[in-house]
Amino acid sequence: METKEKFKDFVKNNPILLKYVKDGKMTWQNFYEIYDLYGEDKDAWKDYLKTETPKQTNFDLSSFIKGLDLDGIQNGVNSLQRVLGLLQDMSSNKTPQNTNYKPRPIYKHFDD
Repeated sequence: METKEKFKDFVKNNPILLKYVKDGKMTWQNFYEIYDLYGEDKDAWKDYLKTETPKQTNFDLSSFIKGLDLDGIQNGVNSLQRVLGLLQDMSSNKTPQNTNYKPRPIYKHFDD
């Protein structure tokens, strides 16, 4: 159990390992086996813990638009329009107040 906890701490300190698992290149089981055999030996982890220099990223509008879920956005906009329509209907359909209404005195009963 102690090795498992140390492995969890190792993964927290090296979040780049998560990328390998998400990309399907490695599994947590494989990483754990390496850790169980070699521990935190830098030679065992050199292929996975490469320090990359940060690249300057350019914003690519076409890639951003391709990644959008347009159907989901349209559904969200339609839902928001329905809600706003309901609120507008509720505010415009106020019942007109009857000006002939006179409140009954508290001390009187219906039959009095």
